[in-house]
Order: sequence, then C-alpha cells, then structure tokens
Amino acid sequence: MIYIHVPFCKSFCIYCDFYSEIAEEGMFSRYTDQLCAEIRRRKEEMDDKTNTLYFGGGTPSVLPLADLTRILLTLEDCGHGGPYTEFTLEANPDDIVEKGRPYLDSLKMLGVNRMSIGVQSFDDDLLRWMNRRHDAARAKEAFRLCREAGFSNISIDLIFGLSNLSNDTWQKTIDEALALQPEHISCYQLTVEGDSVLAMRLENGEYEEAPDEVCRRQYDILCEKLRAAGYNHYEISNFAKPGYEAVHNSGYWARRPYVGLGPAAHSFSGRGRSWNDATLDGYGHTEEALSVEDEKVETLMLALRTARGVDEEFLQANCIPGSIDQLMKTGALVKQGRRYRIPEDHFFVSDEIIRQLV
Repeated sequence: MIYIHVPFCKSFCIYCDFYSEIAEEGMFSRYTDQLCAEIRRRKEEMDDKTNTLYFGGGTPSVLPLADLTRILLTLEDCGHGGPYTEFTLEANPDDIVEKGRPYLDSLKMLGVNRMSIGVQSFDDDLLRWMNRRHDAARAKEAFRLCREAGFSNISIDLIFGLSNLSNDTWQKTIDEALALQPEHISCYQLTVEGDSVLAMRLENGEYEEAPDEVCRRQYDILCEKLRAAGYNHYEISNFAKPGYEAVHNSGYWARRPYVGLGPAAHSFSGRGRSWNDATLDGYGHTEEALSVEDEKVETLMLALRTARGVDEEFLQANCIPGSIDQLMKTGALVKQGRRYRIPEDHFFVSDEIIRQLV
C-alpha cells in the first residue's frame, strides 16, 4: 500500500487544516524532485502484497500530468509500478471540468482506475460558504466526464453536520448524489479543526457548531437513504455498492502496513508509525514505536469502525471485564458468528462505545 500526499490547492476550504500550499511557479517540479528522491530512498519499505496506490491531498488534480508521470516512472524503476489492484486519485470537480476529457484519458492511460471526487455538497450556497471552487452543476459535469472517459469506479465525498445545513437540503443532496449512481460514497461529519478558518470563525462567534441531535438526525437520514439504494455501509463514514469497497482504505482499518510519501504523509510499518515534516524542502522523517497496549487498543478501535467488527477471542481478551455483556444488553454491540460489531444504528456513538470497552 502506497499513499502519496500532494500538498497543493488553488484555494483553501474553511474547514481544512491538512498541510497544503497555494502552488506557485516552480513548486511542482521541486516537489516532484523531492518525492522521487524519497521513493528511491524508501523503496525497500514498500510491500506489494496489497498493491494499491492512492494520491491524496491537498488537491492531486492540480498536479501537472508531466509530474504525475515522472512519479509513476520512478515507482516503476524502483520495482513498485503498476498495474495496481486499485489506483485512486482525488480530484476537485473544477479541475476535471477545466482540463476535460484529454486529462481523464491520460489518467486512464497512466493506470488510474478509481476517481475520488470532492463534491461535499450539491447546494451552491453551502459550497460558497465552504469556499469550494465548484458549484453543483460543475460537480455533476465532472462526474459525467469521468463516466464518459470510462471510469467504472467513482467515489464522491459529502459533508453533513453543519449548523447551516437543513435536513431538507441534506436529503436533497443525498438524492442528487444517488441520481449519479456512484460506486462509492464517503460522508463525513464536519469537525472544527484547530488551524482552520472555521476554527477562527467559531472563536470569534461567527459560527456555531451544529447540536449533536442535528448531526445524529442527518446521519440517520444518510444511512436510511443509502441502505434503501442498495449501498453497503461497510465503515462508519463509507458506503459502497457491493464489490466496490475501497481496497486501500480498508487496509488502514485492518492495520495493514503502508508507506506514506510526500510532505506530512504518514506511514505504518505494522509495529510503529512515522510521518514526514510538513514542508516542501528537505522534509524530515519522525518515527514512533507502538507499545503492545497501543496495538491492542488501535486494533479494537479500527476494527469496530467497520461492519465486519472484531474477532471474539481478541475482544474478550482485551476489553474491560463485563463491558461486552453490558453493551450487548443495550444493543450497542452484537455478535455474529465469531465476531462482535457495533450495529449501524449505534455507529454514530461508536467512540463512546469503544471507550466503554477499552
């Protein structure tokens, strides 16, 4: 599993605090030089057992094709080229529409077989408030162009839990998403991150967070509509048509090792985690070992985010005594075969359930 962080955006969304830069002349080639050097330096860490490649960001769709090609050729030279089981590229709808069909055809030729489009909403007022570059019409046009280019595995992102998002608007957004028939939908509750513009607005009294009951109702609407449409709710924030569950992201939840490349990218070796500095030039690499207790808690937390849940013996051996029976009595935990899982109607409060277990 290989993750590549592309730290460039044309503008910043008000809720985001991921490391990213407004791209200027010369930045792309400098970034690509550094990244290719890192690929060569860390090639022995890469494992092709899962064989997935994911370009995230930032906004990977702002990266010129020449730089993307150079990165892929470097991976190939180091023995980690395609074809990949799953090759995902995150894209902004505006970039797709502006670059058009030739860009998408080139992505297909380079081996990209899964597009992840950052739609976030189909309400133009909300999109403007978020400082997104696209409107609803361009989001739909971007999806159409991807379909016409032959992409048969498309994921879209949506956001709920905004204090200025009504239930009616949220239902309409879901309906418009379903009308496109994407293979995968990721839906995230808005969180106020420390260094974001939204955090400043909250502190200044210009924004008020949505109450828990509003967020819960919007999550329930989401689950009901996507279940009725035939989507498998396989992880707290992720829904897929059968057979289109994200291979790469599922590896994270199963704690499979992965190598993160690029500024601010994180990696996992199986026993420890590491991360790169958030800078374009000469970024360093920090490592952190996980204790046995850390590994147990992390395994439980990640597994219980998924519909598959966690192995019976592992949970019983590593939870607070009596917690399983107590949670099963309230319906917050169920057992299927030799696995325990949190049922969908309790996914929204999964963090609290996991705290009670560990």
